[in-house]
Amino acid sequence: MAAQSTPSGIVQALPGGASASVRLVIANDAYALSWTPDLDRYLSRIRRLADSAANEQLDAVVLVPGPDLLYYAGRDQGSYERLTALVIRPGRDPLLVVPALEAPGWAQTTLAGALEVTAWSDGEDPYKLVARALPRVAKVAVDDHVPALHLLKLNAALEPSQVRLASVLTAPQRRIKESEELAALAAVGRANDRVQQAVSQWLRPGRTEAEVASDIAAALVHEGHAHADFVIVASGAHGASPHHGCSDTVILDGDPVVIDIGGPAPSRYNSDSTRTYCLGTPRDPDFAAVHALVVAAQEAGFQAAVEGASCASVDAAARRVIANAGLSEHFITRTGHGIGLEVHEEPYLVVGNDQPLLPGMVFSIEPGVYLPGRFGVRIEDIVAIDQSGRPMRLNASPKTWTLS
Repeated sequence: MAAQSTPSGIVQALPGGASASVRLVIANDAYALSWTPDLDRYLSRIRRLADSAANEQLDAVVLVPGPDLLYYAGRDQGSYERLTALVIRPGRDPLLVVPALEAPGWAQTTLAGALEVTAWSDGEDPYKLVARALPRVAKVAVDDHVPALHLLKLNAALEPSQVRLASVLTAPQRRIKESEELAALAAVGRANDRVQQAVSQWLRPGRTEAEVASDIAAALVHEGHAHADFVIVASGAHGASPHHGCSDTVILDGDPVVIDIGGPAPSRYNSDSTRTYCLGTPRDPDFAAVHALVVAAQEAGFQAAVEGASCASVDAAARRVIANAGLSEHFITRTGHGIGLEVHEEPYLVVGNDQPLLPGMVFSIEPGVYLPGRFGVRIEDIVAIDQSGRPMRLNASPKTWTLS
C-alpha cells in the first residue's frame, strides 16, 4: 500500500479502531491488491483466445492498448496516434507490432520473451505490417477499443478481408474471473469499504462537495488504491443526477448526499461502491422512506443473482420493488455492470440481456431513485457468483443513511 499519512479519523472509524484483526485483514490483502499474472497465466489466456478464434474460423485477433491488451499481455500503454497491435493467430506465436520508441517498455514486460516483435519507425506503415502477417484474404476480429483513426487504416490495409469486433471472443473469457482475480476484487472492495466507513470524518455541514471528494480520494489511495478513478459527492438536488461528480456547492445540514467512489488497486482491478447518507435530520420528509425502498430493491436484486438467472431477471427483481412503490419512472439506469480491469465491463444487468449468470462473474447491483430538484438515493455493492452458484457481496460497509 502507498506510504502516505493517514487521512484524519480513518483509524477511529474502522470497526473497533485499529484492532489486531483489522491489521491482519489489511496485511492479508496486501498481496491481492498488488497481484499480477505470471508468464504462464498470460500464455494460457492467449492460447484460449487463439483457440476461440480458430473455433470461429478466424485468422487473427488484433488487440490494441486498452483493457483487453492489459488482460492478455499485461501492458496497456501506447502512443495514441501510433499503432501498437498484438496479433494473436491460431497455431502461431503472437506478433507484437509496436512503435520503435515503445519497444523498450515492452522489453520489460512479463511476456517479452514469448512474443514475435516487429518494431516500426515513424514514416513506416504499421498497418501493412499487420496485413503481411495474415493471409491475403483474412477473417480478423479487432479490439472493440481500437480508435477509429487506426481501425479505418487497418481495415483499408486488410481489404478484402473481413473484420469484426473481438468482444465476442474476449468478453466470455474476461467476464469469468479467475480465483486470483476474485481475490484482487475482494481486496480492493474491502479497501473501498474502509473509506465508506470513515466518511463521517469528512462529510460535514459547511464543507463543499469538492473538499469532501478530495479527502475521500486521498483515503482511497491510503487504503490501497493506486488512485481514485472517480469520487461522486452529490448533495441535495445534485443527487438526482447519477453521475454528478462534485462541485463547490456547500453541503447543508439536512442534505442527503450520494457518495459513489472507486478506482484501481496496483493490481489494476477496480472497486466501486455507493452509499447515500444524510447530514442530521432530512429536510425532505420522503428521504428516509425512499432510502429504505432502494435498500430493499438492492436486496431483491442480490437475492435474484444466482447461477443460471439472466442478467435481465436481476434487473427486473430490483426494478419491481421500486415500481411497486410507484417510482419506476425515477429508476433511470440499469441495475448493474460487470467490473474487473474496467469499472464498467460485461456482464450488464439490464433489460433485454438474457446472458445467464455463471460462477466467477462479478458485477454491481445498484438500483436508485432520482427525484429531480429534490434528491437521489443509490445503494451499490459489488457481487460475485461463487462456485456454489450463490451471490457473494464484495462490499460490507453499512447501508444506513445516518452518520456515526
